[in-house]
Amino acid sequence: MVSTFPNSYSVDLSRVRLSIRSLQPQLVEWRRRLHQQPELGFQEKLTAEFVSSQLQAWGIEYQTGIAKTGIVVTIAGSKPGKVLAIRADMDALPIQELNEVPYRSQHDGVMHACGHDGHTAIALGIAYYLQQHREDFAGTVKIIFQPAEEGPGGAKPMIEAGVLKNPDVDAIIGLHLWNNLPLGTVGVRAGALMAAVELFNCTILGKGGHGAIPHQTVDSIVIAAQIVNALQTIVARNVNPIDSAVVTVGALHAGTAHNVIADTANMKGTVRYFNPEFAGFFKQRIEQIIAGICQSHGANYDLEYISLYPPVINDAGIAELVRSVAEEVVETPVGVVPECQTMGGEDMSFFLREVPGCYFFLGSANPEKNLAYPHHHPRFDFDETVLPMGVEIFARCVEKFLNKST
Repeated sequence: MVSTFPNSYSVDLSRVRLSIRSLQPQLVEWRRRLHQQPELGFQEKLTAEFVSSQLQAWGIEYQTGIAKTGIVVTIAGSKPGKVLAIRADMDALPIQELNEVPYRSQHDGVMHACGHDGHTAIALGIAYYLQQHREDFAGTVKIIFQPAEEGPGGAKPMIEAGVLKNPDVDAIIGLHLWNNLPLGTVGVRAGALMAAVELFNCTILGKGGHGAIPHQTVDSIVIAAQIVNALQTIVARNVNPIDSAVVTVGALHAGTAHNVIADTANMKGTVRYFNPEFAGFFKQRIEQIIAGICQSHGANYDLEYISLYPPVINDAGIAELVRSVAEEVVETPVGVVPECQTMGGEDMSFFLREVPGCYFFLGSANPEKNLAYPHHHPRFDFDETVLPMGVEIFARCVEKFLNKST
């Protein structure tokens, strides 16, 4: 977390090539325009129109309308070679912004509270740069502007629409601006970086009645309370302590009065884990616990279980590529953080299941400027100095991966 790192540090941009550093005013302008017009998943119409207008002005080949609002850019280098994809997400969150800044959200109840406006600006920056420097790399770069990362997920429908084909992608990279790391640091690791995301909704079906005559009822609240406690034993007693996993009940609603035993109780929760071998396990175990407790009390239940995103698993070779490039670009007291992980989820995982790749964190917090609020907070913002660093890391990954492969 941010608090574990120095509060005072400087960021040296001298390792960012001058042609990319000079893009800083445009990167900030693009990011702030996008920030003012945030849109939810699969509704990124204005965002897609803005991205398309820039690409068209630069003479870059692109396709629109993929998975509703997605865009794919294709930039060919100086000669044939392998294909590297770069992915950026475009959607915002249903959050009312509390920041008092000139570029605050103009859409009531919607906000770029996770940095996707910065991701899109960086992707525009690398598109512009590569188009101007096609002689510096062989092969082809695909830049994927993806909708709906925050839900219900745009990666899978984009893959199904063929974004990794024609030409076939050999590897993929992507970044997430990360306010859990200080400005300019890079978090990258091989293997699991982010967790699988699974959700469950459960309704306990009991029998209501008077609070003073409980023997005539099947108390859904008592049953739900036992289920909440029992679910915690899954990680504590069914998961190897060496593995990491979380089962959280985030919502529990039941009852309307002091003296009425509720006939139903509704709970919602999430499951997170890194190990892909757990796919299907938590769904089975959670239902076993719910069914057993309900049966013991004479209740029924209705369970909906959603496997949203698999874990983000980085390829060792591509992670090493990103790490080596980051060490060339980053110079801070912390530098590259090799074992950075989070139980947060990301549908970049679907891309990484199809082709080798690496997703990494680019530190964007600056406590000295009060730019260290966590992601999904209504005052989230980040230090825009990080934007050219993102472009530089992508540019060096393109050159190193594609030129080495020829």
